[in-house]
Amino acid sequence: MAGIYIHIPFCKKACHYCDFHFSTNYSQKEVLIKSIVKEAEIQKAYLNNEIVKTIYIGGGTPSVLTKNELNQIFDAVYKHYSVESSAEITLEANPDDITQGKLLEFKKLGINRLSLGLQTFHQPFLEWMNRAHTSVESEQALKLCLENGFENLTVDLIYSIPSENHDILKSDLDKLLSFDISHISAYSLTIEPNTAFGRWQKKGKLPVATDDFSAAQMKMVSQTLTNAGFEHYEISNFAKQGKYSKHNTSYWKNEKYLGLGPSAHSYNQESRQYNVANNVAYIKGIESGKAVYETEILTTQNKANELIMTGLRTMWGVDLSRLKSFNELDFTDFDKQCLLLKSKSLVDVDNNQLKLTQEGKLYADAVASQLFF
Repeated sequence: MAGIYIHIPFCKKACHYCDFHFSTNYSQKEVLIKSIVKEAEIQKAYLNNEIVKTIYIGGGTPSVLTKNELNQIFDAVYKHYSVESSAEITLEANPDDITQGKLLEFKKLGINRLSLGLQTFHQPFLEWMNRAHTSVESEQALKLCLENGFENLTVDLIYSIPSENHDILKSDLDKLLSFDISHISAYSLTIEPNTAFGRWQKKGKLPVATDDFSAAQMKMVSQTLTNAGFEHYEISNFAKQGKYSKHNTSYWKNEKYLGLGPSAHSYNQESRQYNVANNVAYIKGIESGKAVYETEILTTQNKANELIMTGLRTMWGVDLSRLKSFNELDFTDFDKQCLLLKSKSLVDVDNNQLKLTQEGKLYADAVASQLFF
């Protein structure tokens, strides 16, 4: 089984925190869609004829595409790949793009899961982040999606936004839980250098949450959602029973996937490919038949570190039997670090699965780095 990710690099506005590859200039949209369609044909052998069980259209803001543009992409995927009849097909959308007509179009195209980029219901925060939608549009979009049968719905929430207390986050969580939502992705606000926020921070013009404030907010999110019946199945993801994101779970479980579009990544368990993060270069490369990606051949050490990094993020943990099947690696330091981290109550071992504790989830990246080979 495998997955396909398609990157749509267009947005109405540049959010101040976003460092994903995107453009607010739509002049190349038509030709770029044609390039994605062509790349789907060029890369048809990458997944070695494995059945595709998930398709994820992300970005950027894929909901800015027309029905015809989306249809071109789906036609190419179904022409060149074997897609499971019950495949999970997700499209990322912004609340301001959601209308009754759009939702009907999505359904006709076979899209059966939507990811709504709400981020927060607090209007001043939305304006501060330069989001294109309003809090009113967020509520309207949620209602429309649910009323039109999109029960497999996930929303994005951002926390660790600097404020005097946790009241706004509590209000956001209460509002989300008033809707019948089965999946929530909650991300701590991260300041990246090549963003508006990054530039403001460098000039000392951006308030930043303290580590203690961020940790308290993460705990609040986790406790509130788990008390409401959600499983904290990955560091940033919460789902009702059985409503996990199949596509993202395949990343964390080390399954193969193909990335199409500028800046998209691909992985086949032996190597990684990184598409160029430039629309013009991507289009020119596809048109001329040249490779638009760089390839990294994974060493045994890379593969082991991959299992550690992805596995630790999930409630399933790292399968130690699978990890230790890399016989050529020396596990002496790894075992010592496991004992040290366990003594600090940051990890635990359950049925030969290495997992983060609740406290360990606050330091996931640091814990993983200590275990790397």
